[in-house]
Amino acid sequence: MNRLLIVLAILSSCSIAFADDGRKFVSMFDGSTLKGWSVYPEKASAAWSVQDGIIVGEGDKGRSYLVYEKAQEVGDLELKFSYRFPQKKGNSGVNLRAVRDETGRRGFKAYHVDIGHVGIGRNVLGAWDFHTPGRKEHGVFRGDHLVIDKDDKPTVTKLKNAVTLDDIRKGDWNEVHVIMKGNRYWFSINGKPSAEFVEHLPAEKRLHKGMIQFQLHDPGMIVQFRDLKLKVLD
Repeated sequence: MNRLLIVLAILSSCSIAFADDGRKFVSMFDGSTLKGWSVYPEKASAAWSVQDGIIVGEGDKGRSYLVYEKAQEVGDLELKFSYRFPQKKGNSGVNLRAVRDETGRRGFKAYHVDIGHVGIGRNVLGAWDFHTPGRKEHGVFRGDHLVIDKDDKPTVTKLKNAVTLDDIRKGDWNEVHVIMKGNRYWFSINGKPSAEFVEHLPAEKRLHKGMIQFQLHDPGMIVQFRDLKLKVLD
């Protein structure tokens, strides 16, 4: 085996690799208004505002989602944003490929990028969460690489050079980069891999397209977002 083939074999065995397709990111936020966004449920609209060029969610004004209206049927994507919990507490995240939950157990089904304050633990901060009633909701926590086989059996291994708690800035801004392509899902925090998974379930059991929704989870918390950028790969 020549040197190039050896390198490619090592890369494919360690992690999910994504090629840059040359497309451009577009801004999701005009810096001064929530034009192009809506709130679900609508009664919690007061929970989201723009303050000093930053999107702010206030939990005491209603548990809710800020929904990006300009792209409601998104499958493959790259998403970049920065987040901060100024009070050093809170639980948030982003629903991706979100669709209405016909079971009624949740408002939406989605693959969920979990973020939270530094003390919340690796099961939330830096994890993927399966908001998928009607199928198994596997654990893929910070530092995990998960493969789900065609029979819904999970295999978890550890990511190399994964983000650690020391890499995440308490009470300050942190940068997230998400890539979803086909059945492969990956995200990083502050430039280091956080969690990723591949699912080989039949197509009818997977989520393929849907909304992008930023979450406001708990009363008493504040979450802030800025530098929101989207590249649609469909």
